[in-house]
Amino acid sequence: MFNRILIVCVGNVCRSPIAEFLLRDRLAGRSVQVTSAGFGALVGHPADRHATALLHERGIDASTHRARQVEPAMLRDADLVLAMERRHVHAAARLAPEASGKLFLLRRWLDAGDVPDPYLQSRQAFEHVYTLIERGVASWLRYL
Repeated sequence: MFNRILIVCVGNVCRSPIAEFLLRDRLAGRSVQVTSAGFGALVGHPADRHATALLHERGIDASTHRARQVEPAMLRDADLVLAMERRHVHAAARLAPEASGKLFLLRRWLDAGDVPDPYLQSRQAFEHVYTLIERGVASWLRYL
């Protein structure tokens, strides 16, 4: 049983907040804690406006999000860590080697591909990334 899920990316303002709030929404009513953080986090910053808008358009409020830096304790304490890119899985394993067995790509059950970073890109790029993340989240639901 996964009670604490951590989602990671780089800045913690685009991809991981989208995945965090989507997964929270899909797991509503269950006692699962979903959080996110970044390896080069823009600490204290809210989610990107495109990310927030896309979530809002689907009835999900991400206005409370503030970016956090990944710390080893977060990786150790999580039951499951979902990453946007292979390099994030490797970075997490270097930061907390004891967490290696619980580090996976968000798109593991699909094509096991990376989710590209839309930071500072167009709304269209965010829409594409949102779709990839939404499918990745949906693919994990049967295991949670």
